[in-house]
Amino acid sequence: MTLRFLGKDPDSPADGSPTIYDAGDSYVIQGWRVVDQEHLQAIGDIPAGETLIEIPKRMMQFFPEVARDHTEPHVR
Repeated sequence: MTLRFLGKDPDSPADGSPTIYDAGDSYVIQGWRVVDQEHLQAIGDIPAGETLIEIPKRMMQFFPEVARDHTEPHVR
């Protein structure tokens, strides 16, 4: 799988931050592992081989679908 860098959180420190990559038919996201027990209880069982990560909403701009929407008029 070839990853294409899409963006890194501009508000994070330089030593590591949430990052988004394009993997073709999916995205690979580096973020903070969710450890908040309240969140984990609300979600329930997480299948083996999966985890939850968290990224700031400001990083949505790096998803191509969102970036494209910002160039087109919004219909309400």
